[in-house]
Amino acid sequence: MSIKISAQQCIGCGQCAEVCPGSLIVLRDSKAAIPRPERCWGCASCVKECPAGAILFYLGTDMGGQGGTLSVRRERHLLHWTVSKPDGGRVSITLDSRDSNKY
Repeated sequence: MSIKISAQQCIGCGQCAEVCPGSLIVLRDSKAAIPRPERCWGCASCVKECPAGAILFYLGTDMGGQGGTLSVRRERHLLHWTVSKPDGGRVSITLDSRDSNKY
């Protein structure tokens, strides 16, 4: 598993670095970076925490992702999860974070 951080989209808030359990994300020139992406545990904490949607989580074929990516965009209490497929297709769902412990 691994992630990719878009320096163009990153707003430099550092929230991703704070939640990374492996301390793999650092701030460089006020932008988040992951110097050793191969060490990523695949927990996706950073993806969920990024308010700018600047982090992509690679979905491996072992997870049924067939090489797609997952991104999350936060809009107040709503989380918009989008899977981008290698063929250009996209699937999105929106979840209310206030319901995260409901079930």
